[in-house]
Amino acid sequence: MKFNFPIIIIDEDFRSENASGHGIRALAQAIEKEGIEVVGMTSYGDLTSFAQQQSRASAFVLSIDDEEFGGGSVEETEVALRTLRAFVEEIRFKNADIPIYLYGETRTSRHIPNDILRELHGFIHMHEDTPEFVARHMIREAKSYMDSLAPPFFRALVDYAQDGSYSWHCPGHSGGVAFLKSPVGRMFHQFFGENMLRADVCNAVDELGQLLDHTGPVAASERNAARIFNADHLFFVTNGTSTSNKIVWHSMVAPDDIVVVDRNCHKSILHAIMMTGAVPVFLTPTRNNFGIIGPIPKSEFEMANIQKKIDANPFIKDKKKKPRILTITQSTYDGVLYNVETLKEMLDGRIDALHFDEAWLPHAAFHDFYKDMHAIGRDRPRAKESMVFSTQSTHKLLAGLSQASQILVRDSESRKLDRDCFNEAYLMHTSTSPQYAIIASCDVAAAMMEPPGGTALVEESIAEALDFRRAMRKVDAEFGTDWWFKMWGPDYLSEEGMAEREDWVLRADDRWHGFGKLAEGFNMLDPIKATVVTPGLDVDGDFADSGIPASIVTKYLAEHGVVVEKCGLYSFFIMFTIGITKGRWNSMVTELQQFKDDYDKNQPLWRVLPEFIAKNPRYEKIGLRDLCDQIHGIYKANDVARLTTEMYLSSMVPAMKPSDAFAKMAHGEIERVSIDDLEGRVTAVLLTPYPPGIPLLIPGERFNKTIVDYLKFAREFNKKFPGFETDIHGLVAEKSNGERVYYVDCVK
Repeated sequence: MKFNFPIIIIDEDFRSENASGHGIRALAQAIEKEGIEVVGMTSYGDLTSFAQQQSRASAFVLSIDDEEFGGGSVEETEVALRTLRAFVEEIRFKNADIPIYLYGETRTSRHIPNDILRELHGFIHMHEDTPEFVARHMIREAKSYMDSLAPPFFRALVDYAQDGSYSWHCPGHSGGVAFLKSPVGRMFHQFFGENMLRADVCNAVDELGQLLDHTGPVAASERNAARIFNADHLFFVTNGTSTSNKIVWHSMVAPDDIVVVDRNCHKSILHAIMMTGAVPVFLTPTRNNFGIIGPIPKSEFEMANIQKKIDANPFIKDKKKKPRILTITQSTYDGVLYNVETLKEMLDGRIDALHFDEAWLPHAAFHDFYKDMHAIGRDRPRAKESMVFSTQSTHKLLAGLSQASQILVRDSESRKLDRDCFNEAYLMHTSTSPQYAIIASCDVAAAMMEPPGGTALVEESIAEALDFRRAMRKVDAEFGTDWWFKMWGPDYLSEEGMAEREDWVLRADDRWHGFGKLAEGFNMLDPIKATVVTPGLDVDGDFADSGIPASIVTKYLAEHGVVVEKCGLYSFFIMFTIGITKGRWNSMVTELQQFKDDYDKNQPLWRVLPEFIAKNPRYEKIGLRDLCDQIHGIYKANDVARLTTEMYLSSMVPAMKPSDAFAKMAHGEIERVSIDDLEGRVTAVLLTPYPPGIPLLIPGERFNKTIVDYLKFAREFNKKFPGFETDIHGLVAEKSNGERVYYVDCVK
């Protein structure tokens, strides 16, 4: 397949009618006759912006003729070389391999310093050879570079899709042909395109290898990704990190095993507990009054405290049995990280496997900003006994397609992964018909992170996130005493450039985070996770007289083309992935300005939220500020910030093993219990309020009064404010006498 990567020429005379201009255009024409596109530029322009072209070019040709060196004075020469050096450095910051040529008639390598020369692939003197020969030489280097780009599986998939082989295997659309037999199918074909459909094949294609037994190009790509991510073993997973987590657990955990789990875990971990029949002991994280989940205190990880939890659990038969696995969320949704080296020192050998759910942290291995704050990295000491697992969503912050995930494993000094045994768990959870585009995206996403490119991408993400925070502070400063949105994060923010890592470490005496006394150096905040705080609530949980609930802001943003990741009571969350641009975050700032203007004018909702009003006409004549006041008023009257904090920190009493409670549901030994009758009952299902999307109760635990009080509040709130309902997975809604009644499935 022919990819479009032009050769870029930068020469002040590219469009000039002089000898130099004719010469460089002759070279460009010779290149184009060989079938390669040429893009001609007359100046470097903004170096940083222009260097972005490295991702779409196959080679650069940079002129160093007299025009660039002016009259040749020392000062003019220094300026020319400084510009040239800056451009080459900007290219090499991201791309160590793309060919760079210098082109000149009067200048030679003796005029160019060594630090520039060593980055070059050639030095062209136009009139010493024919343009055709020089073009072929450059094209050879450009093609060699292009041939080196595609990682193993993606290369094999492209070759197969272009091979022209007839497909007699599934899927039934046979390379997209079936779609062409129907009008709606033809629309589908035109939308997704020929290449995607030709590449959608089944595991009968031997030359692509097998995901299920890790052979051929798939295995080569997994080995390549393991090298890039500094892991001993790496496995691609095509149905998300939920599945990656279950694979890790089923490879390590059996019925009645003791497992140590972050209470702020993804529901897939709780599903794994139910599926394996393990007995969990939970580590309780901190939580602030914004509803942001904080770190588990360091003291919770002390083995003496873990043993106390084991001793107190009535369903653990052998209290001396070593826990099989520790699973913690690294990072939290809002970006709180743990020092992994500290955890390894505390728990190595005391727990068989240390599992870090790094769904939101695959980028950390590629920048020193995150040193020791991720599971597996370069030049990090091995654990002596405990295996280290990391499960990562390459689709969340890297460039994988949705559901692209991977499992990283690091052997300990004394134990190595048994790949055959591990693969039995892998087979249990992996489809025999994996989506090959997702495998290719895992492959390409890993290759994109190969340094220096990966390091540059992460640094850009951090830099964009910091610039967004600076812009928000600038707006706030200009408004003075008037209201504006705040950014949750450290009080100190560097004025320009990259932040110092130490600026983002959570300290015990910092009030901004609201997590109380934390251990020094144990946690930090990832700056690319940006939480915007709306007016109305402070970090101590005190409500102001007026406020702006975040759910209203995010509905406003959505109707103006800005969709955020997560919404809390008075905060919403956005991520600065490697795909975020200045245009996106600047648009966020301007849309928030528009919201402020409409709020201050109390614009009617029919004007500012027309799509919402079409579904909820009862609000048509209400003003934006009036609606904010109404919802803020009910939040304040019910002290919801403290209620939700106390709810998550309240005592969760296990009445039976999670797997046993879930079995009751499978056997129909449950009954639907209304909210008013829940206190003391044992849930058979996960109960998960959104926000924050963290399971509150798991099967086998009892409802306490604090949780029931929250559910009663949610019921009343949903009744008063349809369209802004508190979504709680596990609640069953049924109509009774025209009223919506809520139930939870409980064990009989």
